[in-house]
Amino acid sequence: MRRAATRCDAHPFAMRFAYDVLLQKISELNQVMPRTPRSLILVLGDQLWHGLASLRSADKKRDVILMVEVADETTYVRHHKKKIAFILSAMRHFASELSASGWKVDYVRLDAADNTGSFTGEVGRALARLKPERIVVTEPGEWRVLQMFETWAETFGLPVTILDDDRFIASREDFHAWAKDRRQLRMEFFYRDMRRKTHFLMDGDAPVGGKWNYDHDNRKPAANDLFIPDVARFSADEITRDVLDLVAQRFGNHIGTLEPFWFAVTRRDALIALDHFMTHALAKFGDHQDAMLTDQPFLYHSVLSPYINVGLLDPREVCRAAELAFHEGRSPLNAVEGFIRQIIGWREYVRGIYWLKMPDYVDENFFEADRALPDFYWTGQTEMACLKAAIGQTIEHAYAHHIQRLMITGNFAMLAGVNPREVHEWYLMVYADAFEWVELPNTLGMSQFADGGLLGSKPYAGGGNYINKMSDYCRGCRFDVKQRTGPDACPFNALYWHFLHRNRSKLGNNHRLGQVYATWDKMSADGRDDVIASADAFLDTL
Repeated sequence: MRRAATRCDAHPFAMRFAYDVLLQKISELNQVMPRTPRSLILVLGDQLWHGLASLRSADKKRDVILMVEVADETTYVRHHKKKIAFILSAMRHFASELSASGWKVDYVRLDAADNTGSFTGEVGRALARLKPERIVVTEPGEWRVLQMFETWAETFGLPVTILDDDRFIASREDFHAWAKDRRQLRMEFFYRDMRRKTHFLMDGDAPVGGKWNYDHDNRKPAANDLFIPDVARFSADEITRDVLDLVAQRFGNHIGTLEPFWFAVTRRDALIALDHFMTHALAKFGDHQDAMLTDQPFLYHSVLSPYINVGLLDPREVCRAAELAFHEGRSPLNAVEGFIRQIIGWREYVRGIYWLKMPDYVDENFFEADRALPDFYWTGQTEMACLKAAIGQTIEHAYAHHIQRLMITGNFAMLAGVNPREVHEWYLMVYADAFEWVELPNTLGMSQFADGGLLGSKPYAGGGNYINKMSDYCRGCRFDVKQRTGPDACPFNALYWHFLHRNRSKLGNNHRLGQVYATWDKMSADGRDDVIASADAFLDTL
C-alpha cells in the first residue's frame, strides 16, 4: 500500500538551544526575576497558547509566569503513559519558547525534590519565593480545578483574577444564554448559530451549498486498497527524550505503550501536522470519517484534537485552513463541512453542556448500570475482533477515532450495562485529547446515554450489522456476525436486544425506537427467550 511521506525530523526552532543550555537560561532568568512582580500568572498544561488571555494582559517586564508539573494532575486518573509524555513535553517546549521571547518563567518539574504535587501547593511556594501582588489565571477546562482556583483568594490573602478562556468561540455565558428556556439542547441548532457567528462556510445569511449539514454523505465504508496517508510523525528531541525517561520510570504501571513517540509537542510542528492533514487527508475525511479498518488506526482523520485541546493550535485557524481548502477546490464541501462541524459545532457544544450541568453531571446513570468495566479494556485481549482492534490501537497510540469510541468501545459498554462513571474514567485516562470538559459529555451523554437524552434523542446502540457494514473487523473475527444467538454468534447481536428489552420502561416511548421495539415484539416468544439467554450467557463470562 502506498503511503504519503510523513516522518518529520526535529526542527531548528525546537532545537534552538541544547537542553543543558536551555535549563541554564531558564535558571538565569529565574534569578533575575523582579523581587516583587506585579502578577504571578499560572499557565496550565492545556493552555499552551501564546495568545492566552492571561498572557495578553501581562507585562513581560513586571510579571512572572508559573508553570508546574504536579503529581495530582498525572494520577487523579491513571493517564496513558503517552498522554502524560505529550503534555509534559509540550509544556517544557512552551516554557522554553516563552523564555526565549523575553518572559520570566518559573518552571517546576515533576521530579523536583521539593515539588508538593498540587497546584495549590506550588502556587503557595511560588508566592513565598516571589511575593507578587496578585495571581492571574485563565479559567481552567475542568470544574474541579476551577473550584480550587476560587479558594485561593482566601487561602493566600491575595487578589485572584480568573479570565475567560476566549480560545473558545462560545463563552460559558454565551452557552447559558443559548440554552436558557430551550426544551431540547440539540447540537444542530447550536452549530447553526456558531456558523452564523463565525461566518465559516456562509454565503451571506445562508450556508454555502444550501444545506447546513452534509453528514448523510459522510457514512461510506473504506477499502484497504485505498491510498491512505499516515499521520504526521515527529522525532523526539532532547527535551522529549528526557520526558520519556521520566514517564517510563514514574508511570510504568499506567496503561499504554510509551514508544515510539511521534506527537507534535511544539506549535511549529503542530502547524506542520495541520498542513499535512489539509494536503493529504481532508479531501477524503468526509466520505470515510465513520469507516474502520483493521491495522489502519488513522484512515483520513486529522489527529489534531490533542494539539487543539492543549493550545498548540487555535480552533479558528484550523477551521480557516479547512475552509480555504474548499474555496481553492482542494477538498469537497461534505468533507470540509463535516470537519468544521466537529470543531465549532460539537466541540463547543459539549463544553457548553459540561459547564451547564457540572458538578452533578458526572453522576448521571439513566439506565442504573452497575457492571464493572471488563478487564479486556485494559489489555485488548478479547476474541471480539472489533474491540481488540479499537482497544489495541488505544493502548498503542492513545488514540481512536470517534466511531471507534462511540460504536465499538462505547456501544459495547452501554449494551453490557457497564457503570457509566467507570466508562468515563477509562476514556479520560486513555486518550491524549481527553480533558474532562470535552470527554465527559461525549462519554456520559452521547456514548452511554447516561443523561437520559440531554445530548442525543436516542441511544447510539447497534448490533453487529453496523460494525460489519462500516468495517472489516468481522472478517477476521471468531464470532459470526450473521448469527444472533449461540456460542458462536456475534455478542453485539444478542446484547443489542437484551439492552432494549431490559430498558423498555425507559426507552419504550422514545419515538425513534418505535419500529425497533415493533420488530422485537414480532419475534416469537421462544426467539426472544433465546436472545435473552444467549446475552445472559455471554455477560456471565465478563
